[in-house]
Amino acid sequence: MNLGTKFILLAITLLNSSAAPKPSENAVYTVVIDAGHGGKDPGTHGQFLKEKDVALKIALKVGQYIEKNMPGVKVIYTRKTDVYLALDERAAIANKHKADLFICIHANAVSKEEIYGTETYVMGLHKSEANLDVAKRENAVILLDNNYEERYEGFDPNTPESNILFSIAQSAFQESSLKFAGKVESQFKQRLGRKSHGVKQAGFWVLWRTAMPSVLIEVGFLTNKKEEKFLGESNGQDLIASGIYRAFKEYKAQVEAIN
Repeated sequence: MNLGTKFILLAITLLNSSAAPKPSENAVYTVVIDAGHGGKDPGTHGQFLKEKDVALKIALKVGQYIEKNMPGVKVIYTRKTDVYLALDERAAIANKHKADLFICIHANAVSKEEIYGTETYVMGLHKSEANLDVAKRENAVILLDNNYEERYEGFDPNTPESNILFSIAQSAFQESSLKFAGKVESQFKQRLGRKSHGVKQAGFWVLWRTAMPSVLIEVGFLTNKKEEKFLGESNGQDLIASGIYRAFKEYKAQVEAIN
């Protein structure tokens, strides 16, 4: 079976399985917070900071805000220390716990030092070459895993064919994912005064394989000196985490108001 056929069949299977209604479809009881990268995978970097460290610190702070202020919500962390987790393991944690929302936290990097700001991604078609580049960078971590071609059904982040076929898997949870992503970027822009590049769509493997509303948040550009400094400070991390927490609180209230 060639790569294209395998991907199409896998996409259909995933969409059919994820379309099944959950018992708590209009409630948000469990959230999985995923700190990107870790261990042998540092992610991107600035002059001083590594993405894996920034992501972990902010992820833990988001979880702490939720645990402190929303005791009825169960918070699951994919990692709480500097350890490596494969993308399929991260998705499996969220699916195992039947999470109602998956929040993946990352930091950005580009060749132009002057670029800064936040952006939040949901699973979808690549709208631009820049979106595709971000997805390819984040997906490339699978190359660190043993037997990655077998584990990831032949997906190779370096081939255009994989990324094109990958985008056919439109998530059944895209509408909810877009709703939460919009609230995140609104908090960053309106409450925190951060520059927001808005909500975008791209083919992230970890979002594709989670059977729930899922977003990937790029909290800033480590390649911008001012933003790297902000993200390296405890106060900056607190502000970003509080923005994500408030977005989560708003999203939960909106979802449960449907009942």
